[in-house]
Amino acid sequence: MPATEPSRSGAQTVDRAVRVLECFRGGDPELSVSELAQRCGLPVSTTFRLAQALVRGKLLEQDPSSDRYRIGHGLACLARPALARLGLDAAAPHLYALAAGIKITVSLSVPDAGEALTVFQARPPVSFCPNQIPQERRPLYDSAVGHALLAHTPAGSGRGELMDSVRKRGFAVEEIDSDDPIRAVAVPVLGPGKQVWGALGVQARAVRLDRDLVRAVVPAMHRIAVRIGPYFHTAAAGTEFGAR
Repeated sequence: MPATEPSRSGAQTVDRAVRVLECFRGGDPELSVSELAQRCGLPVSTTFRLAQALVRGKLLEQDPSSDRYRIGHGLACLARPALARLGLDAAAPHLYALAAGIKITVSLSVPDAGEALTVFQARPPVSFCPNQIPQERRPLYDSAVGHALLAHTPAGSGRGELMDSVRKRGFAVEEIDSDDPIRAVAVPVLGPGKQVWGALGVQARAVRLDRDLVRAVVPAMHRIAVRIGPYFHTAAAGTEFGAR
């Protein structure tokens, strides 16, 4: 029995370290140790030790002036093989070119257990505003990127007029309620064999992304979706369309 204790203790430490890293999901680039502890549900002393270990491993960085923590360069290096496997290295220049051309941030999303997960964002060099940044995760059945993903899959068949409309138009539209209403537009990205593996999305203030601008940007989005589709022929095998 004693021989198993180190294994259990080690696994618990790893689980807790993962919880610390997951605190940086979303829009908070830097967090204090007390904020990390609150989000993890751990004592501050324990959280501090974990955070310092992650700093030594270069998975986190600590700002010397504020003592706040942020994601480290080491984590970005570890992520590179996964990004390359998704085809993002090859697709990124096209996404940035699209963003610069339409002057709106372009996001790339993939299905993940019933949600559309944003895995990449290309911001334009001008005309950027925070309204263009999508949530990290959106429900497949209640978002433009989700509808663009579902419309070309068995999971989206038989869903009524909405999915039929998305398939016929070739794009999905979503009105996002907020103090300053936002409109989102998405098109599917198809790999060889017409298998959908992702979606390109843009969003902006509704007064800016009006019907005329939607009609102008959708063809450009489709052109880039077709161009990057071949880069992702191995990625579709890892996607998941959750049932509802």
